[in-house]
Amino acid sequence: MLVVRPAGPADIDALLDLAFLSGKGFTSLPEDRAVLTERLALSEQSFARDLPASEAWYTLMLEDTATGSIEGVASIKGGVGLHRPHYSFRVMTLAQYSSATGTRFDHQALVLVNECTGASEVGSLFLRPRKRQAGAGSLLARARYALIGANAGLFAPTIMAELRGWFDERDESPFWNGIAGKFFRLPFEDADRMITATDGQFILDLAPRHPIYLELCAPSAREAIGKVHRHGERALAMLEDEGFTRSGLIDIFDGGPTVTATRDHIRTIRNARSLPVQAGKVEAQANERLSLVANPGLAGFRAVLTPVRIGEGALILPEETLAVLGARPGDILTVS
Repeated sequence: MLVVRPAGPADIDALLDLAFLSGKGFTSLPEDRAVLTERLALSEQSFARDLPASEAWYTLMLEDTATGSIEGVASIKGGVGLHRPHYSFRVMTLAQYSSATGTRFDHQALVLVNECTGASEVGSLFLRPRKRQAGAGSLLARARYALIGANAGLFAPTIMAELRGWFDERDESPFWNGIAGKFFRLPFEDADRMITATDGQFILDLAPRHPIYLELCAPSAREAIGKVHRHGERALAMLEDEGFTRSGLIDIFDGGPTVTATRDHIRTIRNARSLPVQAGKVEAQANERLSLVANPGLAGFRAVLTPVRIGEGALILPEETLAVLGARPGDILTVS
């Protein structure tokens, strides 16, 4: 059975392996053992409530209980942009009109903004290729919302997600090559690494302070604006299914879209029910939609996709599923 659980320092080798598999542009999973070790320590502190809620960064692992192998990772940041500004580009229309010539022009432009300050962020969703079927991605993605919904006071009213931008068949970012890279004068890989390995001062120092008129940019760069990476299309579809919508913001490096949702309106959170659990037989029906069941604590958080039976105000689960969730009869679990 696949289960989502909190990550800890012992997961470093698996997390580093996932980082190498994730490829170029997956900023939140740098191929850097020291950075990822620090990330796991931060996650352990976050789940132990040893940090202010806004500074917490929760990392979740997707584990196959039959083999003990780690098949995926996801994360939630309690708050973004509170110490270091969280920069994005907003696509804006700038209108110009001349009464002398009777001419009006509407120009599309990129403007540097930091509008996401204080929002909580879901991200770092990555699965091993062999697990990108049979609901594993849905389990990992929705487990984040189950954790947020069960501990709503630890998270902001607005939840955001940034998706990796478009890379061409040569694994190059047209947006970086045509727009962003002209300001930073660094290889994409170096700038990408510096986001997580430094305090980000170089962004503040070098990012453009004036609107960038898109008519002056290469067509390939313009076409990449707001376009999601081919490997992120399924992630975008799942976010939209939960109620996330495009915000008009894009990533300043690769042009990928930012989507947002109101925390309590996210579908998994909105539809969740809290019920006492009982052990019993549950028979899966053909074509039955599996339910997300979570043990809603923080340090003891667990989530699985499973057939369920609800009767007499209680959630019925097989004993083996209870064991995977770390729950006992009478415990309150959430189901959605």
